[in-house]
Amino acid sequence: MANRGADALARALARSGVTRVFTLSGNHIMPLFDAALDAGVSLIHTRHEAAAVHMADAWARLTQEPGVALVTGGPGHANAVGALYTARMAESPVLLLSGHAPRDQLGAGAFQEMAQAEIAAPLAKASWVSEGAESVAADFEWAMAIAIGGRPGPVHLSLPVDCLENRATSSAPVPSHSAPAHEAHVPSDGKFAEAMLDRLRRAKRPMILAGPSSATKPGRDRLARLEAASGIPAVAMESPRGIADPSLGAFAEMLAQADCVLLLGKRLDFTLKFGKPPAFDAACEFMQVDAEREELDRTGRAVGARLTAHARADAAGACEALIRIAREAARSPWLAEVRAAIAYRPAAWDALESARASIHPVQALRPLQALLDAHAESIFISDGGEFGQWAQACLAAPHRVINGVAGSIGAALPFAVAARLAKPGVPIVAAMGDGTFGFHPAEIDTAMRYGLGFVAIVGNDARWNAEYQIQLREYGRERARGCELAATRYDQVAVAFGGHGEHVTDAAEVLPAARRAHASGLPSCVNIMIEGLPAPSIRRGAWDA
Repeated sequence: MANRGADALARALARSGVTRVFTLSGNHIMPLFDAALDAGVSLIHTRHEAAAVHMADAWARLTQEPGVALVTGGPGHANAVGALYTARMAESPVLLLSGHAPRDQLGAGAFQEMAQAEIAAPLAKASWVSEGAESVAADFEWAMAIAIGGRPGPVHLSLPVDCLENRATSSAPVPSHSAPAHEAHVPSDGKFAEAMLDRLRRAKRPMILAGPSSATKPGRDRLARLEAASGIPAVAMESPRGIADPSLGAFAEMLAQADCVLLLGKRLDFTLKFGKPPAFDAACEFMQVDAEREELDRTGRAVGARLTAHARADAAGACEALIRIAREAARSPWLAEVRAAIAYRPAAWDALESARASIHPVQALRPLQALLDAHAESIFISDGGEFGQWAQACLAAPHRVINGVAGSIGAALPFAVAARLAKPGVPIVAAMGDGTFGFHPAEIDTAMRYGLGFVAIVGNDARWNAEYQIQLREYGRERARGCELAATRYDQVAVAFGGHGEHVTDAAEVLPAARRAHASGLPSCVNIMIEGLPAPSIRRGAWDA
């Protein structure tokens, strides 16, 4: 049995249950490519390092297992790092393994030498460089523990090529001295739960707000159980639009009325307008359960004495503790009001005329719900931008992966590739704008090579519409410049890679085209020529579309 550092690491991957690693080849990581063959770890070879991280992110969110991305050092690492921000803000447990210049050449001008750990550190829960072949396996295991512990999130570990090539002889490996001290798990006795639940029940208009780690299917299921047991609205938030999240309908109207809010792993940040009026009533009381002391401190600074109770615990454990002590509660008028507000969509959306010059985003998206409703494990993926916001307002599925609090765009195609690996055989609808499609179109080639079909819906308005809408609003139509795109046939791009393409100019053809795309079993692009409208602002009694 080979016993290089690379072999020890590959065996550690297999022991940890990692069956797939998303990767792009490069000089520094070739030993690990070789070792993965003997360890039985499959390598999904992508076309861009950032796409590998996005795939690991989607895998983590859909499977509840840490996603692992493997890239080469130097520029490969630099390409990958930006995608960590999306995973960090989505609270997704991702491990980025980056090749690295050999340790014995550092400072001497080594090939692709770079301060990799320092570059990744601001975007990761932890970031360090392995110190030797004896340490790489233990470093990996420690990195995995950090990624899933407390508030989940990405971790970066750099692997010098000599650490991978050299012989590992220790029978009891330990992490590198440079590995950070980190409280991987946050212990909690659950004593906070009874007092907090009692306070919520004494409020007239209580609400529980959970963060992105509770927005996965298991997380939403937990919140639904908590809501049923307590009778208190429990809402997961993961959108950069925050309280204006279009998937939450007229939720903002109800939040402004709340008199007691429990932040259950939810940061009091820009998405909640920092707890200030008019988003919240000036007298609204806050309680908070969070895995990180820094977040508890930050909330205290933001709302002062209105933070009346707090505790350290991870969101999933805290939610289960609250469920255990709650009793089946009657559906209160307040809960019914909140749920009705979240479900609200303007009636005018139902009355759109079919004979429009171009297709309204609602007409491009609503028909797709029939495809998602066809399976109990279907997956809805949405990128950012204006079309992504329309998609989130119009579509729902048991599994949902969006661009998240980071507000970044470009991840939807890589998300779709990983989604098919995670959930074979289920419908996958990935909505994105035409600008977004341009970030990672070559991942259609990745999908073709591995036989991974999905339906990508491109809302094509031939512009960077989010920025264009800012220009219109802030500077006026005569100064709206630099956001134009060509009306490209993205469906033909998919066909050129070997996939399936559909071009839609009539709203009546949206669902038939999507069904043909799904039935093809290929990575598919349905290119829909849409009207370039601002994202929906959903308020009862008004319609801004």
